[in-house]
Amino acid sequence: MEEEKVDLREKLTGQALIDKNKKIRKETQKLKKLFKDLPDNKKKMAEKLIENASFMSITLDELKEDIKVYGVKETYVNGKDQFGFKESIESKTYNTMVKNYMNIIKQLNDMLPEEKKIDEDDEFERFNGSL
Repeated sequence: MEEEKVDLREKLTGQALIDKNKKIRKETQKLKKLFKDLPDNKKKMAEKLIENASFMSITLDELKEDIKVYGVKETYVNGKDQFGFKESIESKTYNTMVKNYMNIIKQLNDMLPEEKKIDEDDEFERFNGSL
């Protein structure tokens, strides 16, 4: 008899999932407005980047909130009397994703004509809530 597998990962359900998808759509629309004047060949390339950037932006906001509450480290136990601290999964994920997000923003920005380019430092400050 095969044992039933238990998925320990948390899944968004109900209203939380609806709210996250609304935020992603709103962010997608905002970014699409910035890139609406791209030529068709660049616009098609930008669409996937915009979708990914929108998802990452909202997910990064969520991860940032988790890090504010729980911090960047968590305890671990590895056998008898072996324990300590390690970087939290939220912190690792945030650090990796923020690099990818900034890379996508740079790629999108490079598609814009010079006069419409976003100041990357301003975008980074806006993302971090400084502007």
